[in-house]
Amino acid sequence: MLRPLLWIIAASQLVLAALTLFAPIPFFAWMGLTPPAPDNGYMIGMLGARFLAYGIGMVMLARAANPSRFWIANMVLIQAVDLALGLVYTALGIIPFAVAAFPMINAALFSTGLGLSLARMPSTQRAS
Repeated sequence: MLRPLLWIIAASQLVLAALTLFAPIPFFAWMGLTPPAPDNGYMIGMLGARFLAYGIGMVMLARAANPSRFWIANMVLIQAVDLALGLVYTALGIIPFAVAAFPMINAALFSTGLGLSLARMPSTQRAS
């Protein structure tokens, strides 16, 4: 279950990287969010760099003989925070549920799948 999930997460991160780096304004509009001010492109580009790095990292984990528990747990943390933010912004009425539903479902599935995979990994596996 772990390797296919890592490949799916890698693909999602790489798509997010491409959209935030090369088409942030259309991407925000497609998501149903307020288009960012032009000067926010700088911060969104930095976010895109992180999506790119994590996408590449997930590819490397998917290809590794013994994927790193630390980096898998790190992605669980990211997905848990993503889900929590979606729940908070939706509960506050800032983001409509229709906008947050797909990312929140992905975050819930990704964090659960990775968390279950971590629980099944040998505890003696290094954290590198």
